[in-house]
Amino acid sequence: MKKQHLPLKKSEREYLEKLLEKGQLRAKVFKRATAFLELERGKTFGAVAATLNVDRVSVMRWRDSYRRQGLKSLVDAPRSGRPIQIDGTQRAKITALACREAPPGYARWNLRLLAEKVVELGYCDRISHTQVGNVLKKTN
Repeated sequence: MKKQHLPLKKSEREYLEKLLEKGQLRAKVFKRATAFLELERGKTFGAVAATLNVDRVSVMRWRDSYRRQGLKSLVDAPRSGRPIQIDGTQRAKITALACREAPPGYARWNLRLLAEKVVELGYCDRISHTQVGNVLKKTN
């Protein structure tokens, strides 16, 4: 008799099966949902890992996460990360400034000049020329 590594409730099993039928899932969610169903069917960690092309330890972590959180473990928790320093409005103002005529005495804008002008106009408290370059790089 095969060991059942992950007992699922009937409603959870049906939810996972319907989720997989849709076919519009992120890869992480697809792999985790498939792993949960396969573990419930009695497949070993190694067999599930080979099927999904992941490490056996990953499958065991997913199972442990499911036991703690239930189906919430299908998706990762939001990560903290560094807060945004330059928001969308500021980015738009920087881009608009770069599209304007260069100041007198200059043929065109350079990144250092833009950075100085952005701080002077009060769009940001401080900004480096590198950050200005990154903002402009992300625009067409």
